[in-house]
Amino acid sequence: MTALTIGVDLGGTKIAGALVAPDGAIVGDVVRVPTPAADGGEAVLAAILGVVAHLRRTHGSVDAVGVAAAGVIDTEGRVVSATDLLPGWAGTPVSQRVAEATGLPAATLNDVHAAALGEATHGAGRGAGVMLLAAVGTGVGGGVVRDGRVVLGRAGVAGSVGHVVVPEAAGHMCSCGVVGHAEAVASGPALERLHVAAGGDAVPLRRVAELAAAGDPRAAAIVAGGARALGRALAGAVSVLDPDVVVVGGGVAQIGTTYLDAVAAALREDLMPAVRDVPVVPAALGTEAPIVGAAVATRRDSGA
Repeated sequence: MTALTIGVDLGGTKIAGALVAPDGAIVGDVVRVPTPAADGGEAVLAAILGVVAHLRRTHGSVDAVGVAAAGVIDTEGRVVSATDLLPGWAGTPVSQRVAEATGLPAATLNDVHAAALGEATHGAGRGAGVMLLAAVGTGVGGGVVRDGRVVLGRAGVAGSVGHVVVPEAAGHMCSCGVVGHAEAVASGPALERLHVAAGGDAVPLRRVAELAAAGDPRAAAIVAGGARALGRALAGAVSVLDPDVVVVGGGVAQIGTTYLDAVAAALREDLMPAVRDVPVVPAALGTEAPIVGAAVATRRDSGA
């Protein structure tokens, strides 16, 4: 029987886990349970272990466990800092606790870094020596994968393209507390908020995108502004990294090709000619990317 790896994606509202084959394929169903965020770090850890136990019962041979989680994760798999949605989670030695509870090798990494590794290994960035990912959803995250390894940086936040200063975000406060970061005008909640500020109705991003596609000038300007801000932030990262491909994913990217084309156009406008032809492509793995990436990370770390 082929050994499979368990990948788990921890979010502020739900925990998703699945069995992942060596080729990156999800085997069976993705298991989803609510995140008991209000109950503290121990409850969250117990819920993760519950998902792992359930998945182990469905397959007799599991070689390792990988966990993708929001926040800054150190190289030992400990949560350095976490989102406010997960009180009491910071400081948790996730890899150590999962390994002790399961008897299996375990690895933990940031959720966007995990998504980047998943896309680089089995998705839209497969075969690229250097891949840059932008994940645009509730926030704007990013990740860099070089030669099959996530680039972490000194503080573990390499690839944070949402925290690049762009002119479109002048005067707008980012979630990190700094004024002018791209995330402040490019994330999903930011686009919704800007639509209201421009006189539009308080509607979900999906509706803003529909209005933009139907020719509503206000909604179209909001979406285009967010795409331009992201493109400019990515241009700075491309100039520094010279990647083989830029992958754009997350809920906001689901707006479609018009959005992706606008991101690419803004990126190319700010680039020097030598790197202006860098491919900009949509992510391929969707919401399963962090699960796949977490499995890839722990399999490689453990030699499984």
